[in-house]
Amino acid sequence: MSNTLFHARYQRLKPFFVSAEFADDWTSVSSLALTTRETPERRTKRSMETIEQFLERKYREIQLISDGLSAPQQVSRPRAVDEVIATKFQLTAALRAEHELQDWNATETAWSTAARPASGQFLFQYDYQRADLCVSGPPVYEVGCASKTVYSASGMGAISALLLASGLIFPKADILVLPGSYGETLELVERLLARYRLVRLALPLSGTLDRGDAPTILLLDSCVRAAAFDAVLRCDGSELDLLVFDTTCFASSSGRIRRVLRWARRCRVPVVMVRSHNKLDTLGAEYGRLGSSVFVNWTAADSSRSMIERLAGETRNAVRLLGSAALPAHFPPYVGSKEYRDLTRARIAAILRNGRLAARILARELPARSAELHFVHGLYVTLYSSRPLDELGARQAAEAMSGHLRNRYPIRHAGSFGFDFAATEWFRDATQDRFIVRVAVPDLPTQLWTDLVRAIAVWWNENHC
Repeated sequence: MSNTLFHARYQRLKPFFVSAEFADDWTSVSSLALTTRETPERRTKRSMETIEQFLERKYREIQLISDGLSAPQQVSRPRAVDEVIATKFQLTAALRAEHELQDWNATETAWSTAARPASGQFLFQYDYQRADLCVSGPPVYEVGCASKTVYSASGMGAISALLLASGLIFPKADILVLPGSYGETLELVERLLARYRLVRLALPLSGTLDRGDAPTILLLDSCVRAAAFDAVLRCDGSELDLLVFDTTCFASSSGRIRRVLRWARRCRVPVVMVRSHNKLDTLGAEYGRLGSSVFVNWTAADSSRSMIERLAGETRNAVRLLGSAALPAHFPPYVGSKEYRDLTRARIAAILRNGRLAARILARELPARSAELHFVHGLYVTLYSSRPLDELGARQAAEAMSGHLRNRYPIRHAGSFGFDFAATEWFRDATQDRFIVRVAVPDLPTQLWTDLVRAIAVWWNENHC
């Protein structure tokens, strides 16, 4: 059945088999509907991307990056995955270098009145050391409501400034966190926010996220397990004072972001979305460290609107006082175009397909050594050893596995995700208090990724089972 015909039939039948919660998330809905007709293996085969299709898509990405140069290079169509990786990083370096040369008079002290710093669709205004940095350009999200954005030098810089600023709005508060939330965020609260109490939620959740004696902030992290994430959105959150939503592991156009925003709107909870842009927003090329906080308010009530506006202002002050203002040179010039949005959606969709494929293969090949295969983001899987590992041991295992396989496959030892190569790194599983190995799922053609996952399973069986 063609996608067009299926979609037409789905629209007629939608009210009967899918909750309105997912109604505008075509990826989730179509996958849900198709599971009643196809096995995972048949669905994977149907959606397989050949090496030729992959290289053509990567050629478009390379062209888009090159077009950001004042004199775009004549780029040739790549012939191999390694060529794709090298070309994208080389062009990214050329873009950053050109930005420095073109904006040579846009210095930290802003001494030149002739300086007009810009990067693609982004325009910047600032005074001494960017303390008052003002950015105009493409929105981080299309949230469909009034919002304000504060940029910072990194994702961790964004959430640090936000939580420190929140101490001026809520001098004392409870922060609700799910199992598996980002470790450095929890460390920040425990070490630097003495008047904030971490409340670690346990599954199954009750039907309501209750408010205690102190104001209550829910920290919803995109790196948690799918079951925990979904459990929160089935609860009543109307007693919450603030939702802090870390979207780093979701595409900025993700249906899950829209789902969270719908939930927050129903519950009338003000939202701040924090994000690191260096993972999923730079076409896998690590353009530069950049973070943001986007402040959203649903209600016209003066007290709520005043609170979120004050929080945005105090966060901007915290960014200034912490010296963590964003660098104009770290805003990718290709962001914001239709071609960029189309290519980003295509590469994230490919990563998510590969993630589901990896989960199925590893569940079959390593049933006793697959630590977690179903994170809500679908961007990585984790493996654990038959012998206990400390941080160093897990790091060495990740490095040894990638080192053994990298001569045959695009895999590296790297501490991030969203690349055009698989990335291995140590990982602390806080829910089980153990160190394991994380395999970040890449944007690769289906058959090549299938072969690599099977090679990972063989190596892990031989060395850690």
